[in-house]
Amino acid sequence: MVKKRIIVGITGASGSLYAYLLLERLRDMQEQLDEVAIVVSETAEKVWPYELPDLPLNTNPFKKYSPGNFFSPVASGSSGFDAMIIIPCSVGTMGRIAAGTASDLMIRAADVILKERKKLILVLRETPYSRIHIQNMLSITDAGGIICPASPGFYGNPKTMEDLCMTVVNRALSLAGLNTAVKGFMQ
Repeated sequence: MVKKRIIVGITGASGSLYAYLLLERLRDMQEQLDEVAIVVSETAEKVWPYELPDLPLNTNPFKKYSPGNFFSPVASGSSGFDAMIIIPCSVGTMGRIAAGTASDLMIRAADVILKERKKLILVLRETPYSRIHIQNMLSITDAGGIICPASPGFYGNPKTMEDLCMTVVNRALSLAGLNTAVKGFMQ
C-alpha cells in the first residue's frame, strides 16, 4: 500500500467539529498515511475555541504550519502531497482559490495541489449559495477540484451529532483516496 501525504486546511467557517473529527479520524488511519500537514487560518484559531471550548486544536500529532509561512513544504509542488482537504471551507477561501490569489499558505497550498493535478477537496460550509459562490464552485471544479458540501447523510441512521458529521468527514477522506472502512466508524 502506498501511503498518502495529506494537507488539511481549517478555515474560520462554522463547523470546527468537522475538522476535529477529520483530524481524529486521520490519527486512527496512520497506517495509510506518510504525512499530514495542517494549515489553520487566523480566523479558525478564533472560531475553534468558540465552537469547541473543551477540545483544544493542538492535540494531534501532525505538523502545523502558520498561514504566513510560505517556506512550508506545502507551498511547493516538489513536496509531493497527494491531496488537500479544506474542512470547513469558507466561501471566502473558496473565492480566493478560484481567483488564484495566493494571499496566504492555505490558498497557496490549494493552488499547488490544483497545478500539480492532485486532489483538492473543499468541504464547503455555507448556505444558501449566491451566484458568485456557484461560479467559484464551477471554476474550482473546472480546475480539477472537488466541492464536497458539508451536507450530512441521514441514511446511516446517525445517533449523535458526531455520527452525523462523520458522514461528511468519511466522504471527504474517501475522495482523498483513503480507505474509510475502519472498524468502529460510521461509513
